[in-house]
Amino acid sequence: MRAKPEYRDRPDTQVAVLDALGDRPEDGMTVFELRSRVDADIDHLEDALAELKADALIEVTRDGERTVFSPQSGVVGEHEPTDEESLVDAIRRRFSL
Repeated sequence: MRAKPEYRDRPDTQVAVLDALGDRPEDGMTVFELRSRVDADIDHLEDALAELKADALIEVTRDGERTVFSPQSGVVGEHEPTDEESLVDAIRRRFSL
C-alpha cells in the first residue's frame, strides 16, 4: 500500500516513510527497518518521523525494548493509478515493490 494522494505532497522522505509503513500497517516498523527501506540518512529520517508524528500521520508505540512506527488509519491505502500520476511517481512505484 502507498500513502494516499492527499499525503503525497509532503517532502520525499516523509512520503517514502509512509509508503514503507503502508507495506506493514498492522506490524509497524522499527527505525532500523525503515532505514533499510527509505533512501535517506538518519538525520532526514528522524526529521521525517518527527514531522509525521507531529501531524498525527503515524503512531509510535513501545514493544518491549523496541520503538515501532505505524501509519494512522486512513493514511495509506491501495494504490489506484490516475491519469495525473507523474513519470517520477510511476518509476518510484515500480521500483519500490
